[in-house]
Amino acid sequence: MSQSSDPSEGSQPDTSVARYEPQPEPRPRWASGLAVPQATPENWFEPDASPPAETARGSRLSGRGLAGVLMASSLLGSILGGGGMYLALREFGALDAPPVSPAPVATAAIVVRPEYSTIVQAAQRVMPSVVLIETSGPLGQGIGSGIVYDTAGWILTNKHVASNTSRIDVNLSDGRRYTADVYGLDTLTDLAILRIKGATGLTAAQMGDSTNLQVGQLAIAIGSSLGTDFPSSVTTGIISALGRDITVGSDTGTTANLHGLIQTDAAINPGNSGGPLVDGSGKVIGVTTAAAASAQGIGFAIPIDIAKPIMQQALAGEPLSRPFMGINYVPIDRGVATRYKLPLDHGAWIHREDQSGRSVNAILTDGPADKAGIQTGDIVTAIEGYGIDSTHLLEDILVRYAPGRTVSVEVYRSGQYLIFRVTLGTRPTTG
Repeated sequence: MSQSSDPSEGSQPDTSVARYEPQPEPRPRWASGLAVPQATPENWFEPDASPPAETARGSRLSGRGLAGVLMASSLLGSILGGGGMYLALREFGALDAPPVSPAPVATAAIVVRPEYSTIVQAAQRVMPSVVLIETSGPLGQGIGSGIVYDTAGWILTNKHVASNTSRIDVNLSDGRRYTADVYGLDTLTDLAILRIKGATGLTAAQMGDSTNLQVGQLAIAIGSSLGTDFPSSVTTGIISALGRDITVGSDTGTTANLHGLIQTDAAINPGNSGGPLVDGSGKVIGVTTAAAASAQGIGFAIPIDIAKPIMQQALAGEPLSRPFMGINYVPIDRGVATRYKLPLDHGAWIHREDQSGRSVNAILTDGPADKAGIQTGDIVTAIEGYGIDSTHLLEDILVRYAPGRTVSVEVYRSGQYLIFRVTLGTRPTTG
């Protein structure tokens, strides 16, 4: 710019008024290694298109003249204002005060602490309770896993691991080895209870709650994958689905139907059977039982709430048994409700048909349900307040209670909800 930006240039200052012009303070240099920020271009706010040629020159001249006037007015006001402020401060003695040093700024030390992942913590918590099980019997040798659930030597494992054996050896996580006895085999699911005697210093796994599991939450499987060469292997995944029903075979050629299972994509391999499926806190939420042979990433575990009743029975010295209502029922979904024109799309419909498709009595005479007053055609909607639907079947809820327990059963009948008190019987042994 050709003209001067100092409005006092070429004029005589008023010597009768003292002027205060502060000296510029030196600015600190940028620290080495830090890039100096570039100045924003002057035309950052302007549109990209240039003005027409016939108006561009006039706009530049008028803008430059106006800018000069504004800048000159601003500098003149600063000089006059600075002189007035100086006189006022000197009159009141403010300029004679000693300079005030800035207060020191306290800096907090940054402490870096090592953090372990959720999976590492969960595995470390349950690992001392996981055992390797070696079996021998008429069908040969086998390998499985188990969970110490009580420090008196009680171990939870799979029924197919413990059945048809003549000898069972349990290898603890610390290398000790004990011979185990089969306390009992479950009459309903693929579960069994073992016991070792004389073992001290055992660590019992902490049992979780499988009632409120959510699809998508973390799942960690621990077991002796592929046998003794890979004990206490840890695999991770998520809970892929709940309430799964599968049919499994055995070495003897028999099959069994398993209901209400947890599906997970945590790798489950031969030798994992009977090991724990745990959540992110290291609590046992299931017992691994099977893997899909024709697919990858599909494994199954028995919910721990189904195992708890027989675990407690063993601790009490009682034989393993399962509850029994004495009814035949059909799980209701929308398809069943539509086909049979049912008033509800959920629950357990007490119903049975003969070979010709005709409805027949579905209540065992003098059974627990019959004694309580429940009838064929009723729809059971809840047990002890737990609702029954397509993912929470009647059998899966009922299995949480021991025989002899009296439970409240909610039933829908002829447009009304009724409550019955049912004392559960003992499920007959099916092998």
